[in-house]
Amino acid sequence: MKQNEAVRKIHLREFKSISRAIIMYEDLNALLKHSVEGISRSFKVKGCSIMLFDEREKEFFRVSSFGVSEEYLSKGPLQVDDKYDTFVKGEPVFIEDMQNSPHVKYPEAAAKEGIVSMLSVPIKCRRRIIGIIRVYNNEPWALHEDDLDSFCLLAEHMGCVIENNGLINFLEQVKIALGSLPMRMLEGL
Repeated sequence: MKQNEAVRKIHLREFKSISRAIIMYEDLNALLKHSVEGISRSFKVKGCSIMLFDEREKEFFRVSSFGVSEEYLSKGPLQVDDKYDTFVKGEPVFIEDMQNSPHVKYPEAAAKEGIVSMLSVPIKCRRRIIGIIRVYNNEPWALHEDDLDSFCLLAEHMGCVIENNGLINFLEQVKIALGSLPMRMLEGL
């Protein structure tokens, strides 16, 4: 095998396990926590983090991470401002060499953290991007096309679950609000 030849990291067994876990969780926080750990361990990468987009603030907030230090994760603002950004492009962005890519804002921090490569995959629901999954690797990584497809599909699964969770929370709030209205106001609804 050549040094830069792509080798699959994601095999059907691991993919099915994480896919099933994503659709079975009822607790979104537990899902996010277990997903980043599962991705890191199953696919033998350094770490993973999930960020969701706050439409009002126009920035990301980290909801879960595994395998990467808090110091690295808090190195700078998570704003949308780069035309090569996963969020702007709406498609995955793979950086094979964090030290020699013009798209990396903090190459020194990546080197200190031991991050060599990074994959950013948009979390989508109905073609809207609601977040990003970042997968960090501590060794050179020739990303296999099938692995990229698998990461994209996992991100879509996660997007549907996150969106459904938001809808369920909204409906619960509506039920509570309706429950506090006088009965006369509920007639005809």
